[in-house]
Amino acid sequence: MRTEPKLTRLDRVFARLDREPERPAHIDVPKMSRHRIVLFAGTLAFYGAIVWAVVITSWLVRLDWQVMFFRPYQQWSEIHWFVDYYVVLGQRGPTAVMVAAWLGWRSWRQHTLRPLLVFGVSLLLLNVTVGAAKYGMGRLGPHYATVIGSNEMWRGGDIFPSGHTANAVVTWGILAYLASSARAQRWLSAVSAVTSLGVGMATVYLGTHWLSDVLLGWTAGLLILLGLPWFEPLIARAEVAIFDLRDRLRDRRRRTPAGAPVLITPLPADREDVPALAARAPVCLAPGPHTTRSERTPVTPAGSRRPPHPERHPRGSASSARPMTGG
Repeated sequence: MRTEPKLTRLDRVFARLDREPERPAHIDVPKMSRHRIVLFAGTLAFYGAIVWAVVITSWLVRLDWQVMFFRPYQQWSEIHWFVDYYVVLGQRGPTAVMVAAWLGWRSWRQHTLRPLLVFGVSLLLLNVTVGAAKYGMGRLGPHYATVIGSNEMWRGGDIFPSGHTANAVVTWGILAYLASSARAQRWLSAVSAVTSLGVGMATVYLGTHWLSDVLLGWTAGLLILLGLPWFEPLIARAEVAIFDLRDRLRDRRRRTPAGAPVLITPLPADREDVPALAARAPVCLAPGPHTTRSERTPVTPAGSRRPPHPERHPRGSASSARPMTGG
């Protein structure tokens, strides 16, 4: 009996992505233009300047200590509850889930995996670059500072640059990077800038980061957004490879295994080809013609203790009258 293959949820997703066109024609993939390269170089120079200013314990470190002694969380304690919730917009887990859900819907609508792949590459770059800088410089935060006026570098900390700030820049800025129109890109750029600015200031308010940590976090996130066009060819090849792997797995699953039994669909009795089908079926499993039980010769099993009964008559035949005993 032939049955239609039952599609899984993943098959339906890829079937949706297979529809043409795979990417709307009006959406352009950003390229590493000369203007973008100049911005990237300038941001990278600013990144190095902030690190150098902290390493040599310049005026920036003194400003960090002044803000820390000001204790904003005590000066404006009435907004503490709001800042506690707002800073979650820079936390890696919740923001990644929200943005990934939105970009998944975008992938479904635009029939391409590019939005999700771009987001995955940006998070990977964020974890590698910011994580390496954090553990490489090992700066302690305001709550764990040991010497007043020092830069607290290379003492086993992990707050320089600010991960919350860099994550806010990348996570919300990727929406502007993937915008489908110039107007949407401008609006999303403004929203992501305000959101990441607020997250950075929230960490300074709570005393979890120095002001220089926030400045370096903004710079680190902007570097990732500016450098993403360099990874666009790799993202395009990854998308093609994923679809090719999907096609190979689908072909392998649809292939009928060798020696599989063939099921024959029962046909109704009024079909003319029933006798022909019945003729091809095996007649019986016995080596010879089937005989009725009354025609079989009784056989005594070998080694049996029962004596042979040559006078036994088969069932159904007339037997001679038995002698009557007794009177």
